[in-house]
Amino acid sequence: MPASRPPPEAEHSGLRSSPEPVQSSRAAASTATGKDGQVEDLIRLSQLSNAALMRGDTDAYAALVALSSDFTLMSPFGGVPSRGPEYTPERMAAMGRFFRNGTLQVEMVEAYGSPDMVVLALVEHAHVEVGGLKAQDWNLRVTLVYRRDENGWRLVHRHADPLVEGVSLRQAADLARGVRQDAEGP
Repeated sequence: MPASRPPPEAEHSGLRSSPEPVQSSRAAASTATGKDGQVEDLIRLSQLSNAALMRGDTDAYAALVALSSDFTLMSPFGGVPSRGPEYTPERMAAMGRFFRNGTLQVEMVEAYGSPDMVVLALVEHAHVEVGGLKAQDWNLRVTLVYRRDENGWRLVHRHADPLVEGVSLRQAADLARGVRQDAEGP
């Protein structure tokens, strides 16, 4: 995949699924740390690429964001983290069938930038069909880590969980022990 660079045509390409990202005042101040606009560019890139993914458009996702060879994903379903080499064209196509007809808004929590690394902590507010389920709100707490190499910015890590609303101590303890509350699962 090519290195991540927000294309100039992104504003008018149909990749935007919602208005500008929602930003907290604290995060808005933090995003100014990018000397050359790198943090703001990566916030926008993250919004555009993940909006494309929520629509099931993995081609647009892949055109916008490059995964590093050492990429790790800690998915909202838990389990063993997946890694960059696992993201074959076949797996990407399957992801395009898994997420369908979605919209996305991004709420920034905090952003941290240095010359060669940017970390974004955010909440993704999606309304999407996931895995054949009818369209529903799908809100995730997300951490994204981007690293710059000689070819540009690459996504090196994504962690997402569905705990936006929080859970009780007992529910957290059950999850930590691997206790499932129902028979359904990924």
